[in-house]
Parts: sequence; structure tokens; C-alpha cells
Amino acid sequence: MKFEEAKKTFDYIFNELGKVVIGQEEPLKQVTVALLANSHALLEGYPGLAKTLAITTFAKLMDLKFSRVQFTPDLMPSDITGTYLIEETTSGKRSFKFQPGPIFANVVLGDEINRATPKTQSALLEAMQEKQVTVGTATFQLDEPFFVLATQNPIEQEGTYPLPEAQSDRFLLKIKLDYPSEEEELEIINKYAEAHKAVKLKSVLNKDSIQYLQHLAKQVPIANDLKKYIVDIITKTRKKKDLIEYGASPRASIGLTLASKARALIEGRKYVSKTDINKMVYPVLRHRIILSFEAERQGLDEDAVIKTLLK
Repeated sequence: MKFEEAKKTFDYIFNELGKVVIGQEEPLKQVTVALLANSHALLEGYPGLAKTLAITTFAKLMDLKFSRVQFTPDLMPSDITGTYLIEETTSGKRSFKFQPGPIFANVVLGDEINRATPKTQSALLEAMQEKQVTVGTATFQLDEPFFVLATQNPIEQEGTYPLPEAQSDRFLLKIKLDYPSEEEELEIINKYAEAHKAVKLKSVLNKDSIQYLQHLAKQVPIANDLKKYIVDIITKTRKKKDLIEYGASPRASIGLTLASKARALIEGRKYVSKTDINKMVYPVLRHRIILSFEAERQGLDEDAVIKTLLK
């Protein structure tokens, strides 16, 4: 399977996703980018914009173990990682047995991640970075590939715990979902408000094919002037003190390079173009820069500030 065949695979995936999720092509493309870069994605959007539906549908197209965790303020770290249970044998001997939690899957959907306390959010940190989980004194390796796809609402911030910088930096992309167009909304009504038979999806990707596609994405060549362009953008985030209080780390440079390569592969191109970088710079930087008071006073959001960086 080379670049042309990879393009066919992605076209098929987006076609299948389109049977269930209407619109949202760009966010779905970006979730695929995170997958190819062997990383995690955070989806943000108002309630009812098919964030959870998009991820669960995506998981169905992959022949991988999927688990879902609904984050709530009373969720404990052990509810995610797992815990030790006392097991009694027939001879009356008691021993501790580890009962793995939902983190032991290939695709983990963390629904409304900002509703859980920082202690519980941090239970994901080690898993996301080191692909392992430590419970008590024992460390358990997670099965690869491993993706965390989390969702959060930008409204209803009472009783939520914003993700700490270290945690949000673990997500390669912060993907924003927008309201559908009028045509798309009509299609949604036709699909979900009338009697239609359920769509049966066939899984397209297994562990081996995903790991192969990840390997292929890394091989997509990127010209030296484009590497310099990426570094220039990231460096600007640290120098533009009038709008950005804290800029992005080198992790953003690596992330933008990998994301641009993955996007080129999805688009069926054998090289990274400037368009790939300009498209991926928003989801890569959105959660990695902290705006200054001046930018907020001018009513600018992260995307508007990133736009000025590209000018």
C-alpha cells in the first residue's frame, strides 16, 4: 500500500463516516490526522454538534478495542486506570488481583473531560505520554496503537476544571466543531427525525494497517524551507508579546510537522505543501498559546491571533 492506495482508504473512511455524521468534514479529517500522527485530539463544540457521535462512529471503522469514560466531578483516578480487588481461592487463600480500567483500550473516548477534577484528569497524563499506567507499585504497558479522543463544551463553565497546560499540551490537536450549514441541517432532520434503517459500518482499519499508515505518514517528505516556515511561526508565538503572553514549546513545532505530513497523506499528496501547514496550524496552536490581556481587551480569540501570525 503506497500513497495512492492510502488515499483510497481515506476516501472510503470519510464516505462511511458521512453516512452517520453529516457535515463536519474538516474536524473528521483532523481526527484522522491525530490518528496518523499517533497522538491524541481534543474536540470542542457546543452540545449537540455530534462530537461523541463522530468519535464512536470513527471507532467502529477501526477493528480496535474501544472504551468510553464519562467524566464527572466524582470520578476517581482508579475508575479510569483500574484497581486491585481481593480474590479468594477455593482453598481460602486471599490475593490481590488487578482489574484493568477503561484506559486499557486502543481508542479511549473521554467525554466532557473538563468536568472531572484535576486529580482524575492527571490519571490520563501518564497514559497519554508514556503509553503506560502505574497503579500502586506496578506499571502496566498499554496496547498500541493508543489514542485518547476527548470532548469538552466551551459553555457551562461552572463546576468544570479547565485542563492544565501540561495536560492540554499532550493533545496534538484541539479541534473545533461548528454549527452545520442550513443544507446540512435539513439533511440531519431528514436522517434523524424520520424512520430510517440503521447504518451498518464495516471496519476498515486494524492494528497493522493503522501502524503502517502512521509509518507512511512519517515518510512524507517536507522541504527545508517549509521546516523553517514552521519554526518561524512557532518562534513568533514567543516574540509577539503584545498579543501572546506565553508562546508554544518545541512540542508544537514537532506536532505541526507531523500533522502537516499526515494531512498531505490524507489528501493523496507525496509531499507537504504550505497549505497543509496553514490548515493545521490552528488546531495545533489553539490550546498551546495563552493570550495577553491586550488581545482579550481587543476581543481576539486564539484563532484570530494565529491568523495575524500567518500574515
